[in-house]
Amino acid sequence: MKLGLHISDFTWPGGPARLRTDLADVARTAEEAGFDRVSVMDHVWQIGHIGPPEHEMLEAYTTLGYLAGQTSRVKLLTLVTGIVYREPGLLAKIISTLDVLSGGRAMLGVGAAWFEEEARGLGLSFPPMAERFERLEEALQICLRMWSEDESAHKGQHYRLERTLNVPQPLSAPHPPILIGGSGEKKTLRLVAKYAQACNLFPGPDLAHKLDVLREHCEREGTDYDAIEKTVLFNFDVGDKGENAGAMVDSLGALAEQGFQVAHGSVTGVSDLSRLEVIGSEVIPAVAAL
Repeated sequence: MKLGLHISDFTWPGGPARLRTDLADVARTAEEAGFDRVSVMDHVWQIGHIGPPEHEMLEAYTTLGYLAGQTSRVKLLTLVTGIVYREPGLLAKIISTLDVLSGGRAMLGVGAAWFEEEARGLGLSFPPMAERFERLEEALQICLRMWSEDESAHKGQHYRLERTLNVPQPLSAPHPPILIGGSGEKKTLRLVAKYAQACNLFPGPDLAHKLDVLREHCEREGTDYDAIEKTVLFNFDVGDKGENAGAMVDSLGALAEQGFQVAHGSVTGVSDLSRLEVIGSEVIPAVAAL
């Protein structure tokens, strides 16, 4: 099993003046500890269960571009991009640029968007849910076309692109991996089966059922279920002195037995680098063979 670090809170003790330095330290320490990937949220305001909207929040792709220059191995992605916040042709170009400048380490983490308050607040697009899912599927089609040799026009229900030119192409072959976040059984998991190389599910007692639903969608779409990377959200809280490391290993083992290959989530108190170091010394080696 591999671990992914999700950086979702930028309100740290050093404040904005130290955020650049502290963020680089966190990313480099996570890489040295053995984390497989680093992600950030694609939000412009902080979300409610983490803090008030007035807390610090960095724009996602500017942040990932910065982290690309601070690291050399970890994969980089959003968890996940709200598809209606950016036109899909521009999104494909952003991911392509991140992939080239990171040396082939970009992933496209994407979803249908949900935070209406921030969208309305900053004048971002936020159509009804059914339309957001329509736009998500069409955007995935556009990204895949732009990550190919096909430069033909796209004339869809919601988007019109006269020429899908994208130079330079991503370094990742055949294209940057697509991860779709969410557990919706009718729409989200169907899109995973049809377009994605990875899913990201919410923890809970129904995880096994969600994987069964994904398998059924894969059978209908003619997709290899085993080729889809199964990732799950996980809270890494090792405690002040690493006292929770053993229990974390047990929990990760249970997830691996269900078929999950990546546990991806926030580290409590991540600006305290010792917590990342404990995960690197006591957790990552213990779960590497799972």
